[in-house]
Amino acid sequence: MIEARYHDSVNVLQALKGAQGSAPFDRAEWYALLAETGLTPLIAVASEADSTAALALTEADGRITPLRNWYSFTWRELAPPGAAGDRLLAEIARQLRVRGWRVTLEPVPGEDGSAERLARAFRAAGWQVVVEPCDTNHILPVNGRSFAEYWDSRPGPLRTTLKRKAKKVETEVLTRFDPAVWADYEAIYAASWKPAEDQPAMLRAFAEAEGAAGRLRLGIARAEGLAVAAQCWTVESGIAYIHKLAHLESHKHLSAGTTLSAALFEQVIDRDKVALVDFGTGDQSYKADWMEAVRVRYRIDCLDPARPRSWLPLAKWMWRRLSA
Repeated sequence: MIEARYHDSVNVLQALKGAQGSAPFDRAEWYALLAETGLTPLIAVASEADSTAALALTEADGRITPLRNWYSFTWRELAPPGAAGDRLLAEIARQLRVRGWRVTLEPVPGEDGSAERLARAFRAAGWQVVVEPCDTNHILPVNGRSFAEYWDSRPGPLRTTLKRKAKKVETEVLTRFDPAVWADYEAIYAASWKPAEDQPAMLRAFAEAEGAAGRLRLGIARAEGLAVAAQCWTVESGIAYIHKLAHLESHKHLSAGTTLSAALFEQVIDRDKVALVDFGTGDQSYKADWMEAVRVRYRIDCLDPARPRSWLPLAKWMWRRLSA
């Protein structure tokens, strides 16, 4: 017999066994950081025998969405593999029809089967479901190469830039959290072309925790003692994640970001021996210079046909299909 329940605290996720993935965005600690930003958790849990599955969500006015913010590369189900996990997810989806009229899940990866699995669970529970691309993820499969071999395959202009500008800045890659270097990062970011940080305290707390766990790769580039570029990466389970990068526009002519990126790629490829580098979401053109493959991130939109509020969106879906 499956038992389904809801929690308004992320602490319940600490007890999940065999359900959490190996990415930073799947851990209970990540969801705890999100809750600390003011998001209200809706943790939907289902259990059967020794198996437990969960969806980390939030809700407002009958609309249910993932517990996430723009720092999250992905969002996915927390469920054991196989038929047992599928049954639990379908039961969670059925119970959510009591809580809301629309569930929109994004950005869900497809390469691990998450998008298909979630769509199947919600369809089995009676929801009308549309799955569509919502974002792009650039990646680098290392394929056993050294950094030198990888660098030889980069576009000529990128290699020329590094050759001409590398000596103009000094780079340092830390594998621990350093408050002074983080202060440099925050100052650079504030003065860069980037939009204001949404939750800077959350990002710092994440970096501190990753540093304590040995997963942080914090890069800084200096010109004549002045910090001019900074990047925050993490390494976990053979994957390097590029979380944040920024440089001073006033020193753009130094190409410090390029030099610092090369130093971090060398670190994760030659010393951390990662199999994959993940550049997060977004289809910015410069990512193609560093990455070699693209993955799709999906939006899974689910409407309850028994709810009158769903009828207009359902009609719009039908019209789109007929017009395509």
